[in-house]
Amino acid sequence: MLIACGDALIDFVPTGNAQGREAVMPAVGGSCLNVAIGMARLGAPTGFVGGISTDLFGRMIADHAAASNVDLNLATRSDHQTTLAFVRIVAGESHYAFYDAGTATRNWTYRRGTIPFAHVDAVHVGSTTLVNDQGAAETSALIADARASSTISFDPNCRPNLVKDKPAYLARMAEFAGRADLIKMSDVDFAYLFGDEPYPQRASMLLGQGTGLVVITRGNNGAIAWHAGAGQIEVAAPKVEVADTIGAGDSFQAALLFALHKQGRLARQALKDISAVELRLALSFAANCAGLTCTRPGADPPWSHEINWSCSAASHPRNGLLGAFYEP
Repeated sequence: MLIACGDALIDFVPTGNAQGREAVMPAVGGSCLNVAIGMARLGAPTGFVGGISTDLFGRMIADHAAASNVDLNLATRSDHQTTLAFVRIVAGESHYAFYDAGTATRNWTYRRGTIPFAHVDAVHVGSTTLVNDQGAAETSALIADARASSTISFDPNCRPNLVKDKPAYLARMAEFAGRADLIKMSDVDFAYLFGDEPYPQRASMLLGQGTGLVVITRGNNGAIAWHAGAGQIEVAAPKVEVADTIGAGDSFQAALLFALHKQGRLARQALKDISAVELRLALSFAANCAGLTCTRPGADPPWSHEINWSCSAASHPRNGLLGAFYEP
């Protein structure tokens, strides 16, 4: 089983009305829930750990997750309100305004002994849950219990407008990175965390502290990964007509974890032993899942019937990368 632990919320996604004025539409989101939905839709047995409200929006979240085959038995339902996020697209990047005080996500607590980690291949963490002290502490406790048997995946997915104390936040992100086996972040997040530091320099440092795989996604410029054995691998982004980029990074993360799971390379040592060919295939599949997500509004990752997982697909691309995997 694969697990994502963290935020579940409602995004208000920009759209237009009949008069051509700006409007928004509600869409289920939250980085960690998006990752869970992405993995489940591709066919991996997946659970979500985190707080989900019993209010109107919380029911939308639960129904959406269940319809995507995400197991919510490990989630905590409460009458705290749902986190809301209003999205605005600026220069192709999604910017968020969060309303998160006193919410189900903020009030989530880790219930020790309730997660059968011996049967969990990987736990993914990150995003807004790690901004506040309580969420970070509860997630840290979960990782402490999970690391003995489960691979830890981490995407900081920074939200600078929520950060009140940047030095403390940077220290917290470094702590979580130090306990992760797989680290994925966007180029925007990298710049926020590490400024102008060269990618290979930081990747080398992270690999040196025990991380198995470091990946940086760069939007239209594709993704670069660093691995102690496979070396540096770069994959292109597919050429698609972009509706928006909401959830694209989460879709990449979900697809990468799914691909490694299918390859039998998700366990800690197996990840360290992955070949360059296997890693390139996994990264290419992830890039194509992210690309397909960009073709439709909101965080709407692909289903297994929409994109083909095949160990030979990446070796025989047609119509660019997306053509190797896309099921018309």
